[in-house]
Amino acid sequence: MQKQWYRLDTAALIFPAVAKRDWCNAFRLSVTLNEPVDPEVLQKAVEKLAKRFPSFFVTLRKGFFWYYLEESRHPVTVREDYAYPLTFMRRRELQKNCLRVLYYKNRIALEFFHALTDGRGGSVLLCNLTACYLSLRYGLRLPVSGELVDLAEAPRAEELEDSFLKYTAEAALGGSETRAYRLRGTREEDGFRHLTTGIVDTGALVGLARSYGVSVTALLGGVMARSVIALQNQEVPRRRQRPVRITIPVDLRRLYGSRTLRNFALVLNTGVDPRFGDYSTEQLCKTIWHQLCACATPQYMAGMIAANVLPQRVAALRLAPVGVKNLVMKLVYLQRGEGGGCLNISNLGSMSLPEEMRTYVRRMEFIIGPQRSYPNNCSVVSYGGKTYINMIRSIREKELERRFFSELVAMGIPVEIETNRRDRALHIGGETQCTV
Repeated sequence: MQKQWYRLDTAALIFPAVAKRDWCNAFRLSVTLNEPVDPEVLQKAVEKLAKRFPSFFVTLRKGFFWYYLEESRHPVTVREDYAYPLTFMRRRELQKNCLRVLYYKNRIALEFFHALTDGRGGSVLLCNLTACYLSLRYGLRLPVSGELVDLAEAPRAEELEDSFLKYTAEAALGGSETRAYRLRGTREEDGFRHLTTGIVDTGALVGLARSYGVSVTALLGGVMARSVIALQNQEVPRRRQRPVRITIPVDLRRLYGSRTLRNFALVLNTGVDPRFGDYSTEQLCKTIWHQLCACATPQYMAGMIAANVLPQRVAALRLAPVGVKNLVMKLVYLQRGEGGGCLNISNLGSMSLPEEMRTYVRRMEFIIGPQRSYPNNCSVVSYGGKTYINMIRSIREKELERRFFSELVAMGIPVEIETNRRDRALHIGGETQCTV
């Protein structure tokens, strides 16, 4: 029987091209249950999901003209979690599977090569895997609603579409941004990823955001911008400083009503130029909020989509072999892909599960890896009245997260800190708060 294969979606085309020996774009989603995970039951749940969600159970292939995804001949095997989150996905691994299913004590984790999907698409797989696992282990009967689907039905065409091609504008948004300030530090030679999780009360965070008249994402973006500005002030005189911009992904499904499970998000670089003067935290939050409101519209984002779709329609590039395409996309990515921002804040929002599942699921988390050219990143998800802010880095210096969480504490938001640090401690607001 011929294997099913899929073209890479518009956003995914860049990921194989810019991957390097010690980096590829990947992210993790996980749930923590109230009881230890049974790996045999988890494996059965994975096998049940494979037919319903075929675009996740694939391998990365290199064709003459493009990379593509093909149904894998190697079943995804559940493994015990090890080392640290988002260990490097080598090319050899991607040629077998682009998805990992891991467990550790009470936790189930999925790690995705970003060419498969984005955070929102990945959350659908995680919710359905968790539901299937709980149904097999405890005999739960769960409703087909929200993120949960009928595993007996065939995959829907809308779940597999490249929505970028469907919602592109006639004209592409042009222009380029000046380069933003770059965070730097001492790289961990063995590739270790430092992860710091700040756990805050969602109600308190929402209340503070409302008091400023902004969203939670804009609030966190403003606090992060203030922290980065403070770091740049220590290093560079104001007259030589660069803009401080926080890169914020926008889930385009909400704008266009798409149901795709593949990548369908674009990023906006929001922030300020510190050379123009000092900003309060409230001013930074409101600036980022207004920039998001101005740009996260169907019309503006359609122009951004068109700018990404356009290269696929250039005959000379379309007919070029994959090696030439990789070189061109890598040069463009290095010039424009990350140069406009300092780091990401990717907020998946509030995760909702059926009531029948909530008594079994204690916690949910979302972790994105460091980017190719900058070492820090931040991802956020809320569940069960708690918001989990995950800050990851590939360098030894911990000053950014110390400043960020200290700022939240100073604003009246208590923060519980967990970390996998080798030094086992993080000083927040003058006190050490640490759970390993």
